[in-house]
Parts: sequence; structure tokens; C-alpha cells
Amino acid sequence: MGNTDARLRTHLRALRACELCPEMHGPVVTGSPVPSRVMLIGQAPGVHEGRLGKPFAWTAGKTMFGWFEGIGLDEEAFRSRVYMAAVCRCFPGKNPKGGDRVPGRAEIEACSRWLGAEIDLLRPTLVLPVGKLAIAQLVPEPISTLDEVVGRQLRLELPGGHQADVIPLPHPSGASTWHRMEPGKTLLARALRRIGEHAAWKGLLAPSARGLGARA
Repeated sequence: MGNTDARLRTHLRALRACELCPEMHGPVVTGSPVPSRVMLIGQAPGVHEGRLGKPFAWTAGKTMFGWFEGIGLDEEAFRSRVYMAAVCRCFPGKNPKGGDRVPGRAEIEACSRWLGAEIDLLRPTLVLPVGKLAIAQLVPEPISTLDEVVGRQLRLELPGGHQADVIPLPHPSGASTWHRMEPGKTLLARALRRIGEHAAWKGLLAPSARGLGARA
């Protein structure tokens, strides 16, 4: 684990220096260097995350960490035991029509090298993509609605050829009503139940995992 931890810290230093996408707004936002076999993949940081220096640091994060607290890990424990990645690591900027700008294909491709390196380094056994953009990077078939994937546990081949269990989640944005209405409420509850029952998640709850990041 010590070697993985050192390599992960080196990786994050390189990631934080990335300037590949001129239309993205820095700084690069990353989670902590947690050598965990459970990985969360968000979409992109919002306008507040760069200033606060961590992913899911604003209102959407409060909602999401409330979900995970219901299955055993509060925000502090989650951040210290789960590796938090994203499709893009810089704030994309605002969409003139409202909301945040969706990253372009070239930006997603440029940032995919970092995610691929993290998957290769950590070899996660459980991956939690949050939101349609994150889900689309892992699920091979096109996703029309969240109803098709939320609540399911999928065995997928990740970038680099690594196999993992993937349990998709909706984005906890306050602008979205999907997770607060049916069938979203029921499907979200089903997804969280599947996460809570997964061996890798149970490993995070063990006393030996506290402050270390579980290698379940």
C-alpha cells in the first residue's frame, strides 16, 4: 500500500499542474490520495469547488454525502476512504443558457488520461459514477434516461481493460428533481442498498479501514 500511496501522490501532483484545456477554469480540483479499491467518479467541479479545494464541496455534495451516511459513511469518513475522481477536473464555466457548461468531447478526452491512470493504479473493485456524463464514460451502450441504469449493479470493463462492479448514481444537483421523484427515489434507494451490500463497501466500514482507504 505504501508504494501505491506514493505513486498516487505523484500522480496528483502532475494532475494539479495540468493545463491541457484552455477553456476550462482552474484550479484543478482533486480528492485526497486515498489508496482505495472504491472509486467515485463525478462529472466536473462546480464554481465553488476550486475555491474550497475539494470535489463535491457545495450543496450537491451535502445531498450526496447524506446518501452515503445512510449506508454507513459520513462525509469525513467517505473522503478518507474512497478515491474521488471525475470526468473533468476543472470547472467548465457557465452555460449562457443556464447552469454549468457541459465539457466538450476534446476536454473529456484530454482529462480521460488522468482517470485511466488512476484506474490502472488503484484497480478498483467498485466504481460509483455520479450523473449521466460520468455514467456514459463507463457504460458501453448509449443511456437515454437514468431509469435504465440507476439501481443496477453492472460488471464492466473499465479503461485499460480492468474489470469492476459499477453501480451508477444520479447527480445530486438541486437543479435535478429525478432523485426526489418516482421512479428515481426508488431506484436511488435500490442503488444505495446494492452499494451497502457490496464487499468492497463493507471493507470500508471495518475498523482497520479507518483513515487508511480500504484495499478490499
